[in-house]
Amino acid sequence: MNRPVVLISLESPHSFWRLSAEHEQALAAAFPNVEFRTATEEAVPHQLAEAHVYFGWTFKPSWLFGAPHLRWIASPAAGTDHLPVAEAHSVGVALTRSYGFHGRPMAEHAMGMVLGFSRGLFMSQLAQRNRTWWKDDLAEEFFDLAGATMTIVGCGSIGGHLARAARSFGMDVIGVRRTPPVAADGGISWMHTSAVHQAVAAADVVVDLLPATRATDRFFDHDLFTAFKPKSVFLNLGRAATVDQAALLATLNTGHLRGAALDVFDPKPLPARHPLRLHPRVVLTPKSSTLSRTYMNEAVAFFADNLRRYLTGQSLNGLAEVPAARFPLVGG
Repeated sequence: MNRPVVLISLESPHSFWRLSAEHEQALAAAFPNVEFRTATEEAVPHQLAEAHVYFGWTFKPSWLFGAPHLRWIASPAAGTDHLPVAEAHSVGVALTRSYGFHGRPMAEHAMGMVLGFSRGLFMSQLAQRNRTWWKDDLAEEFFDLAGATMTIVGCGSIGGHLARAARSFGMDVIGVRRTPPVAADGGISWMHTSAVHQAVAAADVVVDLLPATRATDRFFDHDLFTAFKPKSVFLNLGRAATVDQAALLATLNTGHLRGAALDVFDPKPLPARHPLRLHPRVVLTPKSSTLSRTYMNEAVAFFADNLRRYLTGQSLNGLAEVPAARFPLVGG
């Protein structure tokens, strides 16, 4: 019997998002009966003919036609909106995302954003350029995290990490999802998505962790932003498509929101004179919430565990569902 072939394409200018020689050696040692091959993204279509498994950042739908033996596409990313989930499913190819290790850096990133607003760090950074002293301004602007409420919309496993971080600062946490857990989970007060207006109205900080689906397209619209608690903060670490950016800007301009911190936005990058770039109450980060020095170590470990399951005929973790026109059960 021929050895199964695993084709890997994990390129990046950043070492923590790139497969290293050490990772390759570890996989080869752990799976001596598997043939591992690596390829640049440009070379992938030409090397898929003999592959049974593909592990990479991206996979184009057209590549399926040149992969007669392919049975599984694995991605180290948490989201799958950039991958051909429906196309793969239609030809009997499993597609998996990864989870469990994105939560820590994203929780750190989110809390950095929250602290930037709550302690007036962003305001100070702007004021120091042309103000001598601005303590009175901060006295009006800051808010205490202890006793404040954070609402996480799309509260899956990433939301669980964030909830624990928020609670360590004394915050109360509301988790919003389509199927709230039956039992109490990590001190989170759960609400169904049908009660999202109530959930954001109670929050000092609202965090968007939604994936991009037909059902979540511009989920945060004018109606929902209007329901926010006055002087609350909005964070988006999910997907840009889940926010109506014009509605967000309009709400900021009325003064209803204290501010917004966005790790995702559309287009990417924003034009130099885009209103979101110039708004004094908006902080942008360049889709950097998952930056982590241990990212690829954990991604490879997740893949290796799944590869063992694949080789022994067990069900795979992180199987992507075919997109449906309904609110998703989110995770991460």
